[in-house]
Amino acid sequence: MPPSIVRSALFVPGSRPERFAKALAAGADAVIVDFEDAVEEPLKRQARDNLAAFVQDNPSAALWVRVNAPDHAEHAADLVFCKQHSGVVGVLLPKVETPAHVAAVWETGKPVLPIIESAKGLLALASIAHAPGVERLSFGGLDLALDLNLNSGTQAAQMFLDQARMSVQLHSRGADLLPPLDGVHPAIGDPEGLHRAIRHAYDMGYGGALCIHPGQVPVIHAALAPSADDLSWAKRVVDASTAANGAGAFQLDGQMVDAPVLLRAKRLLALAAK
Repeated sequence: MPPSIVRSALFVPGSRPERFAKALAAGADAVIVDFEDAVEEPLKRQARDNLAAFVQDNPSAALWVRVNAPDHAEHAADLVFCKQHSGVVGVLLPKVETPAHVAAVWETGKPVLPIIESAKGLLALASIAHAPGVERLSFGGLDLALDLNLNSGTQAAQMFLDQARMSVQLHSRGADLLPPLDGVHPAIGDPEGLHRAIRHAYDMGYGGALCIHPGQVPVIHAALAPSADDLSWAKRVVDASTAANGAGAFQLDGQMVDAPVLLRAKRLLALAAK
């Protein structure tokens, strides 16, 4: 699958090194070693040591790291770690609220994936999305709801969060970033709810989602898989384009096919490719 397509990004706590290899074997498109929320304060430094030992023993491993927030005492040390280790191929930046936060992470030389999870971050979306080094945005709905004092689970809260999701996707496209990732679905034993949430985010232009359990990975992939009818249509569009010798527009089944339609067909085929 092309590296730009990330349907699932699976968190694994940095304090649980026995789970690193299992996470990499779970089938997720990306694995995130978490130095932040999943790690107790006394174990923050140990989390870095755990990952250092793992990447030394597994030099082919490619991992993302969620560092501690910019105002956390371990943030600077986390960035030094990410810069030093080639096995870290991306840095998730939580609680991002300014382009200066992004700039500090970009000093590592690794792609930056800001998580928009506060009112200040949402208000600074334009400058964050256009900051150098940003590869794609992520949406942190749980923390955003807490920051805004939303009554989670209500229609009003969902409406507000969807407007925020829309803003993240809008600014992602405006900055020519890769498709954003939706936030985690906290109910591990709710595959139906996860499936609905992923389809909802996909319909809003999201490319995938963060997740917290290996069992959520196949559910996310199934939710994002194009249907057989969609794939059949996409293949016929691409084949017809080839037969049309690169014509800017042509007809297929009485419908006009132009560049945007062809691009959608190619995206569907890429999403289905393994």
